[in-house]
Amino acid sequence: MSTVVSDEQRALLERWVGAQKTPQSVAMRARIVLLAGVGTSNSEIARALGVSRPTVILWRSRFAQDGTRALTETKPGRGRKPTIPAAKIKAIVEATTQTRPPGHTHWSCRTMAKAQGVSPASVQRIWDAHGLKPHRVKTFKLSTDPRFTEKLTDVVGLYLNPPEKALVLCVDEKSQIQALDRTQPSLPMKKGRAGTMTHDYKRNGTTTLFAALNTLDGSVVGQCLPRHRHQEFLKFLRTLDRELPAELDLHLIVDNYRTHKHANVDAWLAKHPRFHLHFTPTSSSWLNLVERWFRELTDKAIRRGVFHSVPDLIAAIEEFLAAHNGDPHPFTWTASIDSILEKVGRCKAVLETVH
Repeated sequence: MSTVVSDEQRALLERWVGAQKTPQSVAMRARIVLLAGVGTSNSEIARALGVSRPTVILWRSRFAQDGTRALTETKPGRGRKPTIPAAKIKAIVEATTQTRPPGHTHWSCRTMAKAQGVSPASVQRIWDAHGLKPHRVKTFKLSTDPRFTEKLTDVVGLYLNPPEKALVLCVDEKSQIQALDRTQPSLPMKKGRAGTMTHDYKRNGTTTLFAALNTLDGSVVGQCLPRHRHQEFLKFLRTLDRELPAELDLHLIVDNYRTHKHANVDAWLAKHPRFHLHFTPTSSSWLNLVERWFRELTDKAIRRGVFHSVPDLIAAIEEFLAAHNGDPHPFTWTASIDSILEKVGRCKAVLETVH
């Protein structure tokens, strides 16, 4: 018995079969119905299309009941049904975010699985689905500086609208850089094996790097000194005075370390009016772009270095400085004052709600 297919239905089915974007499953169903419409038997259709006879009977039956719409519908599958009820999932999520196991600071997959009577794999799937990562924590610090907005406006204003005939320099000290030597020789990287180095080390002294990042072109003036008192800071200021063009004013962005506010420093600045110090708010080192450069120095020249002495460490820092200044690139500040204040306001509101 042939399946009745109207001219309109046949035209639609033929378009589905010929279209490149038609899902293959839908195209196969359309071919079954088209062959059935010209009187082809179920067995012949199955052989011609390479499908089973029950499949042919199924789609002929569905087409006879609901027409072409039945060929595009997806019925609920017969696969494995969820084994964890919604109430249990809710309990796991609430326990993860609102409680902690006895004697621990956070849940692990196994401790949560034991507490809730499910498998660790199930806990992990639930955490993944809800974006929960109890093993991770992010650090933060909100500034309590009463002049926060004033100082923020001053520093960001220098980044976004620097003064004419002047250089904006981000200045800071990276103190107590250790010259670390390994207790055993390291092995170089080779195919199939990462480079190696011992986890323990020998301390061979420290140095302090004074650095000034030029926001215009990204170049850095650096100087290694044994300590980071106001005497060393004054020595670095004299270095900047010698090395940078005398006709330009110098606007230095610095933190609130007491070395930068020493009376001798103030006296020296009074005699050198082209120097202007701009202080970041307390607990706001993220406002000083030289911190971003310090991170590159640590990652690329210090953390995996082997230094038998302080002079070796200083030589490595100076080599990195020379390589950086050979091809400098500036760090571009993009955050506006309003966006920063809005974010800080949201954070303070959350903290007030929590406490």
